[in-house]
Amino acid sequence: MDRNLKSLKPESVWARFAEIVRIPRPSHSEARIRRYLVEFAESHGIEHCVDEAGNVYMHKGATAGMENRKGLILQAHVDMVAQKNKDKEFDFENDPIDAYIDGDRVTADGTTLGADNGIGIAAALAVMSDDALAHGELEALFTATEETGMDGAFGLKAGLLKGDILLNLDSETEGELYVGCAGGLDANIRLPYEAVAAPAAGYAPLRVSVRGCKGGHSGIQIICQRANANKLLFRLLRRILRLCDMKLCSVDGGGLRNAIPREAEAVIMVPCGDVERVKDVAAEFLATVTAEFAGIEDSISVEVAAAEPCAEMIPDDVAARLMAAMVACHDGVARMSTAMEGLVQTSNNVARVVSDGKAVTVNMLMRSSVRSEKEALADSIEAVFTLAGAEVEFSGGYDGWNPDMESPILKTMIGMYERLYGRRPAVTAIHAGLECGIIGGKYPNLDMISFGPTINYPHSPDENVEIASVGRFYDFLVHTIENAPER
Repeated sequence: MDRNLKSLKPESVWARFAEIVRIPRPSHSEARIRRYLVEFAESHGIEHCVDEAGNVYMHKGATAGMENRKGLILQAHVDMVAQKNKDKEFDFENDPIDAYIDGDRVTADGTTLGADNGIGIAAALAVMSDDALAHGELEALFTATEETGMDGAFGLKAGLLKGDILLNLDSETEGELYVGCAGGLDANIRLPYEAVAAPAAGYAPLRVSVRGCKGGHSGIQIICQRANANKLLFRLLRRILRLCDMKLCSVDGGGLRNAIPREAEAVIMVPCGDVERVKDVAAEFLATVTAEFAGIEDSISVEVAAAEPCAEMIPDDVAARLMAAMVACHDGVARMSTAMEGLVQTSNNVARVVSDGKAVTVNMLMRSSVRSEKEALADSIEAVFTLAGAEVEFSGGYDGWNPDMESPILKTMIGMYERLYGRRPAVTAIHAGLECGIIGGKYPNLDMISFGPTINYPHSPDENVEIASVGRFYDFLVHTIENAPER
């Protein structure tokens, strides 16, 4: 394996990246990479500081003749996702990443590479240490713990940044300019109850399950309009309740807040004479949803099977209110963007629902690039579940980044890319979180663009970065700095 990354071009970027991959920096273990950045700044005489959130900030004044240019902020995050193959022995807290050249790409031996966002860090450092580069006022912001909560961006204080334009170096397809992302908000819902004794005789316990949904990322795949197993399950339970005297004993559906639920199940009790009718209703429901999701889902299954007897159940009135709220609350795309064709603007994911004998907990993740729409959706969900008698709390909120197709830096960078590479860059946005949304909320007058090299399979041991794309990305970055608009 060829591990000589410093032989690659541009050398100023790859030399920095070769050092960065040797520094353990999983999320929440970032002291060593912060120390590296501080020592780098000190060795190059660059003004710097570390803020209370663990972000590292650097600043350079404008070079002669560039004082009238708008100030630029280069932004990247310092942590990386720690994932490895099962057969790989590796300690992310202490071991350096074993990066090597594999044809036209750089990858790692059995672990994540950390090109996300190590290449962004390296590019920013290459710029900050280039004394021959003509530039206006220049800042670099290296944020902490982006991968597991965007802690550094959330902790960023107003007043630190002075620039007019923020260049986020954390996108993963070279030749694309990102101009928007969604903000997020978690809904944490709790419907308390005192369990009551289940019927001792005359009722049959059944396990009702919905499985085989495709699921996916609740930001990126929400536009696919895939089935949500939690929503399907409660639609079915309501049908069964209309049919007979159904008792709800427990429910368990979905998982991670940012994953569209693939599976959900409930344990119910129904009068013994209604078991076959319940199975017929389930079969009819499967036919209905199979038709509804034709061309989207191809493996949905709905099963009703015998279950172990239940000693306790959720009180009937609580179960009825829960089912009504789950059916009524919005899930999926709420509104598409009018600024950018094909972009989801606002959505909700009914991610998790589970009972524990004392309460039913429901977790949702709302996303929107428009704060007011996110707040309106939260109001709607709160209203539905408050009417059902539930306690509703919201947490983890952060602002989105609404696309501005009239952005001055966007127009400048489109023209520059066309001149450099003879083709127009793709201008797009993502219905998921970027730090731009949070930073823009603290600095609302910033003009922002996100771009980067091509990184394949980030967050997995197959992560790799295309070497040629790094060269184009850095060349584009340098030209952007040299041609920054006048104030």
